[in-house]
Amino acid sequence: MVGVEARRVWYVAYGSNMHAARLAWYLNGGCPPGGRRTYPGCRDPRPPSRMVPVSLRGGIYFAGESAAWTGGMAFYDPWLPGRAAARAYLVTIGQFTDIAAQEMYRPPGDAVEPVGATAAAIDAAVADGRATLGPGRYETLVCPGHRAGLPMLTFTAPASASTVDCRAPAAAYLGMIARGLREAHDWPADRIAGYLAERPGVAGGWSQPAVHELVAAALAAT
Repeated sequence: MVGVEARRVWYVAYGSNMHAARLAWYLNGGCPPGGRRTYPGCRDPRPPSRMVPVSLRGGIYFAGESAAWTGGMAFYDPWLPGRAAARAYLVTIGQFTDIAAQEMYRPPGDAVEPVGATAAAIDAAVADGRATLGPGRYETLVCPGHRAGLPMLTFTAPASASTVDCRAPAAAYLGMIARGLREAHDWPADRIAGYLAERPGVAGGWSQPAVHELVAAALAAT
């Protein structure tokens, strides 16, 4: 019988972790270029078994203050209009737990996981679509659906975009998301820039020409 830690789920990334090289820092540890934080890595550093582009009902917004990048952080809000571009990685529950712990600045394997990466918490999110396990950022577990018979899981803030003060993300962070969108969805630069420019927190914080310029530079650097 497969143990809880080894069960497979789809970790759905909608921010900078859409870029596989960025996710690798969570898996293997280290400090990504342009970042301000060193990650301890997962206890199981193996790469995902599969990765696929996905589109989620809702959208993303930027709010709060990122200690890793400065500026606003990306959060998923299933009640925003439109669709959110994302990327699903097939990982073990143990790896999902450790990725979530690092998002909350906790060491992998911490006995107390507020994101609820236990079988019971994941089952609750799968059953109800959502499990709010704490008031902090990325402490709300969301199951937007299934793929190949396995649950898709992501984490976000408990608040919706309409109830928070959105904040513009840093250039390095937005550029990493742009590279993830190209890698996951193979979108052209204009589509990536148009998508990002409309996100709450980017809109009003960045001009459309500035977003287009940033995206072009980020993609040219890959």
